[in-house]
Amino acid sequence: MKTKTAMITIAGRPNVGKSTLTNYLVGEKIAIVSNKPQTTRNRICGIVTRENTQFVFVDTPGYHRARTKLGDYMVNVAQESIADVDLTILVVEPIASVGPQEEGLLAKIQSSRSPAVLAINKIDTVEKDALLEVIQVYSQKADFDAIVPISAKTGDGVDDLLKVCEKYAVEGPFLFPEDITTDQPERQVMAEIIREKLLWCLDREVPHGTAVEINRFSERDNGIIDIDATIYCEKASHKGIIIGKGGEMLKKISSMARSDCERFMGTKVYLTTWVKVKENWRDSDFLVRNFGYSE
Repeated sequence: MKTKTAMITIAGRPNVGKSTLTNYLVGEKIAIVSNKPQTTRNRICGIVTRENTQFVFVDTPGYHRARTKLGDYMVNVAQESIADVDLTILVVEPIASVGPQEEGLLAKIQSSRSPAVLAINKIDTVEKDALLEVIQVYSQKADFDAIVPISAKTGDGVDDLLKVCEKYAVEGPFLFPEDITTDQPERQVMAEIIREKLLWCLDREVPHGTAVEINRFSERDNGIIDIDATIYCEKASHKGIIIGKGGEMLKKISSMARSDCERFMGTKVYLTTWVKVKENWRDSDFLVRNFGYSE
């Protein structure tokens, strides 16, 4: 049987639903999601193998105006992920205007000469008649190979999007084993799950200034996994907020994270967490690299 593969970048501004779309396509949670911007920091591959075709979807950080060294890294990842792929899916919200982030991404897509498909997400939030104006506005801005209205939340239109993607698959061997859904090491997935709970439970700037490092990841003979994790934040006052009164907030974050870790690993997980301060780490080239945010 001849096999085909397609490398497909999913790009867009923060909070348009790129990670939700990636998770829906893959059929399980491999990318963290929250209602806060800049949730995704790294390039994450979601792998979908259907019969003789393997799709490798590259979920990217939201394209935004960078204000820190970490932000610079995230923008570079978003831009570089558009080069040398078989297709770019530009995900936008159902709003009939093209913002500066979309303008920047469209310029990058056009300079890369990569085929592009527009996915208008969150169609479950608007009347269908409103989509016509959105389609018209974006059609005037760029020559998309296809425009597909979708809801990454409900799955509406996602199968249609996948059928469009199949046209860009090229003959060749699979890039990954058929039974895996992501290229991320398990340690990285565990760290991201913990960071997601920080985003869910904490307000304002506090969760954006956090990074998670897995200090120990070991499996016992009976299959139980022990994880020791350190949560880094930028200020002593933030450390107090993360720990909470009597340690209650940290317990809540750890409990939520442990449940997701167990779901992903398919086994019992013992999770131990600590909180440490690394002042202004997002503006330190060394610490940004040290926490895994480097090319």
